[in-house]
Amino acid sequence: MKWQGNSRRKFTSGRLVRARGKKKFEAGREAADTHVGEDVKKIISSRGGNRKYRLLRANMVNVVDPNARTVTRASIETVMENPANQHYVRRDIVTKGAVIKTSAGIARVTSKPGQSGIVNAVLID
Repeated sequence: MKWQGNSRRKFTSGRLVRARGKKKFEAGREAADTHVGEDVKKIISSRGGNRKYRLLRANMVNVVDPNARTVTRASIETVMENPANQHYVRRDIVTKGAVIKTSAGIARVTSKPGQSGIVNAVLID
C-alpha cells in the first residue's frame, strides 16, 4: 500500500516521533488514468460507506456550449493537451483540465473522471 501523510522530519530537520501508527484510511490508491476507448467503470468503496466510480476508459463526454447554453453528448476523439502531465497526451489519458478534441469541437474537461465516473467538458474558442 502507498501511504500518504506527514514527513518523518520537522522543518528544522529534527526527527518527528509519531503519536500513533498508520491507519488504513490514510492509504492512497493508484490513479485511474482514464484512457480514450469503450466505457469501462470500476466501483470503489470509500470511507463512510460511500462509493467512487473509477472511469478506466471513456469514449463519450457531456459538452457544455457556454454561448448557446446547451449540453450535448459528444464522442471523444483524442487528447490534445494535458497540464497534469505532458506524457498523458500521447497516451490519451483524460484528467481534469485536459483539452480534448470531440465531435462537437475542442473542449476542456471540468470533471474528475477517475473519481466521479463521468466526463464533463466546456467548449473553448
